[in-house]
Formats: sequence, C-alpha cells, structure tokens
Amino acid sequence: MGLGQSSKTPVTDDTDEINFDHFQILRAIGKGSFGKVCIVQKKDTKKMYAMKYMNKLKCVERNEVRNVLKELQIMQNLEHPFLVNFWYSFQDEEDMFMVVDLLLGGDLRYHLQQNVHFSESTVKLYVCELALALGYLRTKHIIHRDIKPDNILLDEHGHVHLTDFNIAAIVKDDLKATSIAGTKPYMAPELFQTFEGFHPGYTFSVDWWSLGITAYELLRGQRPYVMRSSTPTNEILQTFHKVHPSYPASWSLEMKSLLRKLLCIDAQKRISCLAELQDLDYMSDVNWDAVLSKQLRPGFIPNRRRLNCDPTFELEEMILESKPLHKKKKRLARKTKDQGSDGSPQNGQLQQQLDNVQRDFIVFNREKSRKAMVGTQISELSMSEKNKAIEDGQNNNVEPVAYLSG
Repeated sequence: MGLGQSSKTPVTDDTDEINFDHFQILRAIGKGSFGKVCIVQKKDTKKMYAMKYMNKLKCVERNEVRNVLKELQIMQNLEHPFLVNFWYSFQDEEDMFMVVDLLLGGDLRYHLQQNVHFSESTVKLYVCELALALGYLRTKHIIHRDIKPDNILLDEHGHVHLTDFNIAAIVKDDLKATSIAGTKPYMAPELFQTFEGFHPGYTFSVDWWSLGITAYELLRGQRPYVMRSSTPTNEILQTFHKVHPSYPASWSLEMKSLLRKLLCIDAQKRISCLAELQDLDYMSDVNWDAVLSKQLRPGFIPNRRRLNCDPTFELEEMILESKPLHKKKKRLARKTKDQGSDGSPQNGQLQQQLDNVQRDFIVFNREKSRKAMVGTQISELSMSEKNKAIEDGQNNNVEPVAYLSG
C-alpha cells in the first residue's frame, strides 16, 4: 500500500530548483513531534531517499522553526559514511522538506523493542563506527546532544548511521555550550548541573557519555540508570552519585572497562575523543581504515525482506492524517483557488512568522553542489597544467598534440 502520486517524469535540467513534484512518494515510515518521514524516489535518477516533511504552522506554534533552520544549516556542511547524509531541501506553503539517505535497516530502538540480542563484538563495532562519526563532528565543531538508539539507523548491511541534528550545538574556539538539550536518560551529568544554577558549561564529552549509555543498553536491553523524562533534576543528580551501574559477569573485562571509561561521572576523566578511544588496549586489534570503509561485517544484519519500522505509520498517514501528503497537490491547488478556505488561524502575527519561515528557509541541492565542485576542480586542474607548461618553458599557445607528438 503506497502513498501514490503521478510517476510521470518531469522534464528537468540543472537550472531547475528541486521541488515536491520531482519525487514519487512511496510510503510513510516514521514520525516525530511535528515532522513525518516517507520513502521517496527521485523521478529522473530513480534513486531512493527518505523525505522528512515538517508542517510550517506546527513548527511556528511549537517554537521549533529555529531548530529546523539550524539543522538545515548544519547538515548541508556534513558528509560522512556513518551519518545520515542530507541531499535536498525545499518548501511549499504548507511544509518544509528535507531529503536524506534512505536506510532501510531500521533504528536501534526498533530492534531493541524486537528483543534483538546484540553481541559484544557487534556493539564494539558500533562504538567504533559512531566514534568515527563523533570524531568527524568534532572537526566541524558540532556537539550532537541527542545520541540514543532512536537516532542511530542501520543500513542494509548492518552499519550504523547517526541522524537527527535538530538540537545539535555548534561550539567554536574552545568555548563551552551552556543551553540544556537532550533526552534525559542519555544526558551526561554535567548537563544537569546547569539546571542547578552552576552553569559550568559542557563540551564534546557529553556525546561520549550518551554513546556509553547506548552501548550498555544495546548489550543488556536496559539502561544503567533508571530515569525517565519526568524524573526531577535533583533526583537524577543524586542517582549519578548513589547508583553504581552493574556489569554482568558474562561481559568481557575489556568491554566493562570501556563502558566505565565512557560512563565516568567526571567529564575530565571520561573518554571524550576518538584518539583516546583508539589508545585503549581493547581497540588495539581494530583496523580503523577498514572500519571507515565499512569492510568489517557487523554481527547483526537487518531483515531485508521487511521494512524495519512500525507499519502503523502508513495506516495513520492514509486514514488518520487530516492533510495526507499524497493529496497535497490537489489541496494546494484548491487552496490557491479559494484562499483561506481551510480555516487556519492566519492572524497577522502568525502570518508574519510564516512569511519569515518562507524567507529564511535554506534551499539545498547536494547533487548540484557536487557537479559545481567537480567543474571547479577540473577548471583548477586545467589552469595548473597550463601554469606547469609555462614553467617548463613550453609555448602555451601550441596545441598539446603538437608537442606531445615530439
């Protein structure tokens, strides 16, 4: 059951801006608080992607516009084997769209809920792959701030990819972040101190704590500290100091040592960069080049015969959604014909905010950027060859074939 739409291929060229009509909508696969995700196929290249779409009105009402625009700004400058990479962004009057890598292996939360048992060797590889992603993000001055099983997707071969930069922070010049963001059960102790008025700030080490919590949960099926989103901050701080995580006897001493180093309450003593992880004896047998090029086979391979997500997402889109994506074209055409007939509360202030979203939204096309980059490189190479020819004392006006023939 797909979210059908005309599959007629549009006539496009490189000057065209990417828009909704360039994609065939196939099916819904997920949703967040104000955004949904579906599988799409780009009509001209036939490549498959995941498309996240966020309702502008809901984003404005929930004060989420700033985070969405920041995520667009961050993701257009990132590309890495263990990230969910960003390809296109565009908008219409209803929604903002982000098109990213399609990963059909499902997220790690889904597999935990399916009672998948992750072996120690598999979790070790996940830690290595995610550590390479965190090392890359650090070079870009980015703290992810929301590392958890829900935000780690598997590709069809079982490799991990980090997603969702909605609450990421950009930290430059050795400064610290001070704003509070994250999912409580995965947030590092130093993040909660700012709730108490100390405001010491924090840095990249918070992501490594979250990586430790995630690795522990994958191995054991539960987190090392019992807390919920509703747990008061003072209780959480007490928990960190009173509760000592238990490590099953069946786990190797090396894995237990690694987790203790990641789950160190003192951020100064915690493993908090790629080099520190690579220096561990436990990692001495790791071929990091092979990890980066995905040559090491994960111990868990997602089932390719099924979509690794909750099937109710598509039912909700088809049956419960008041503005389903597959009816967007007709809806917008009708709206243009009869302005304001949808009854939306378009008062002056709200309309101004929506106009600001329209103005500030970042349109992005990685495909186009890549072509431009290749063209620039070819041009620079050509110029370099000409300069070298001049330096070699050759006549720059002579056709290459004339002096190559000797």
